[in-house]
Amino acid sequence: MGETALEAVLRRDRAVVAAALVVIAVLAWAYVVWLSTDMVMSGARVSDSAAGGMAGMDMSNLDMGSMDMGAALAPGFRAWASADFVFIFTMWAVMMVGMMTPSVAPMLLLYAGVGRKALADGRPVASTAWFFTGYLIVWVVFSIVATGAQWLLARFALLNPAMATGSAVVGGLVLIAAGLYQWTPIKGVCLRQCQAPIAFLASHGGFRTTAPGALRLGMDHGAYCLGCCWALMALLFVGGVMNLLWIAGIAFLVLLEKVVPTGQLIPRVSGALMVAVGVFLIFPAL
Repeated sequence: MGETALEAVLRRDRAVVAAALVVIAVLAWAYVVWLSTDMVMSGARVSDSAAGGMAGMDMSNLDMGSMDMGAALAPGFRAWASADFVFIFTMWAVMMVGMMTPSVAPMLLLYAGVGRKALADGRPVASTAWFFTGYLIVWVVFSIVATGAQWLLARFALLNPAMATGSAVVGGLVLIAAGLYQWTPIKGVCLRQCQAPIAFLASHGGFRTTAPGALRLGMDHGAYCLGCCWALMALLFVGGVMNLLWIAGIAFLVLLEKVVPTGQLIPRVSGALMVAVGVFLIFPAL
């Protein structure tokens, strides 16, 4: 195959991968937008119903199980059933796909390009899909943990109907903890692996020729990504798990940290701001 033809194939493969990533991200965000909108509307319906008939309502006959999911999971409504855990886990998993896919795109595009060239040279590597699946497995596991954390916060009545902490002290502590983590050495190590796909591959033995190997490599990359971003995801409990602007803001910060070549400047500046806001929430008089 001539060099020009090979370059054309490489461009086509990268375009296919990029298009697939766009579709995945758009579908994930569409689900999050739909869910957030539905929760807001259900909350409004519950509020209107309460305002219109609370005075003469016989609360003993109120079927809380018939309420929409967003209202039903709020503190003071009812305990979670098995379906609630599944629903919340799905919400977290899809949201993580939407938030993290854009930031891993450079790594996947590199993988696709090198994979096609390796195939042309007679040294094929495992499909990019296996690497991406391994990456997503890490965030699915994180979603399980996040679901458990949300259940715990709801059980202790620390979440309001918007799925955000109703306590300024708790919110401030989470902000301070996340801000301090932005300055830690482990954040720096994980971020460097995410910012430099080629360096990550070089330090992990390069591409894999088998599906299990590519899956494991993707999980390794996802683990670094998780180490870089888990504290930022905890901020969803501060601004609201279904607050679209808050979700988009955190996703944008993650993307900036990984693709803008400023080293650790962005996380350290953002970390300092988080600590300052957290202190302000805890000690508003200062």
